[in-house]
Amino acid sequence: MRIDGVTRTRVPLGAAVPSLVRWGLSSDADLVFRTLTTFGSRTERTLAVELGLPARRTAEALAELRECGAAVSTTDVRAVSRIWTARRPAAVIDMLRSRNRRQIDPDSRVRSHREVMNGLRLSGIAAALPSSTVPGLPGRFAEGMRYLSSRAAARTRLAEVVGQDIHELWTMSPDQSPDAESARAAAPVDAALLDRGVRCRLLRPPLADGDRLDVSSHLVNGTSYQCYDSEDVPLRMLMVDRRVALIPADPRDLERGYFEFSGPAVMDALAGLFDRHWSSAVTRQQALVAPIQLSEREHALIALLATGHTDRTAADILTISPRSVTNMLRALMDRLGVENRFQLGLTLGALRVVTPPMNPES
Repeated sequence: MRIDGVTRTRVPLGAAVPSLVRWGLSSDADLVFRTLTTFGSRTERTLAVELGLPARRTAEALAELRECGAAVSTTDVRAVSRIWTARRPAAVIDMLRSRNRRQIDPDSRVRSHREVMNGLRLSGIAAALPSSTVPGLPGRFAEGMRYLSSRAAARTRLAEVVGQDIHELWTMSPDQSPDAESARAAAPVDAALLDRGVRCRLLRPPLADGDRLDVSSHLVNGTSYQCYDSEDVPLRMLMVDRRVALIPADPRDLERGYFEFSGPAVMDALAGLFDRHWSSAVTRQQALVAPIQLSEREHALIALLATGHTDRTAADILTISPRSVTNMLRALMDRLGVENRFQLGLTLGALRVVTPPMNPES
């Protein structure tokens, strides 16, 4: 079918459709988009009936989709008879990425990096740091300070350090759009650290494309890996067990190598810097999580599922249908802007909405 230059074929039933909620659209708009994408073109009236949405909310959802370019319609005079068609999900996500893109000024990142390094030098705890250029030769140039002359040398040194018996790896990264090379290099190291139970923390700025759903922080925060966003990441740094830290010698060119710090005074200062920014990011993130009030029936359902009941057994206890259970959970996911039951459980747990079940043997 072709409408306003948009050719649409339905995605296979059950295929994954990306959430638009994560890009700032309402849950109603996301639901309408999923319906159009999965089941094909519909009129406004048909959508309202099939989805059980009031006419006003259906119209507002379609207006959202039209405004962001996610859906188009025929040009019938009467709004109720216009046929709506969704654009291909990949094209919609590309448009939303472009619309939401927000870049942090790279010069400000360079200034904050230099402010931290100058502060270490001028305070006297790292007086041997060069003021403007990197040392001429690689190697140790002062007590507790060493120059690694290339990015590759820094990676080799990091692999040596994390290959030991370590407990924590803290990372500050100013990258809003991590490059593929870094991701490939980090992936096996990250996997090995998680397998060993090393506690990892990552502090970074919000992603440039405005994606509100970060898989790492939604799925693994609270375990051995934690990731938080901060508008104020002062510099790039890797710190292991508060005893070794690697910081680029030149924030504009990582190929010029890294400084390695291990002196107690410098490490205390850098650990304190990380702690302050981490605490601030955690506080801001918690403030962004909107409180939610469950109805008596929603609370009862979540409590039953938390104790191991299936949808069917929970439905029997509550004297409702399994479909009603599914609808209630879907509504909670939409209210919290999450995409699956696992994320819903984590979010409700973080909000302390439901008390975890007690172990009978405890």
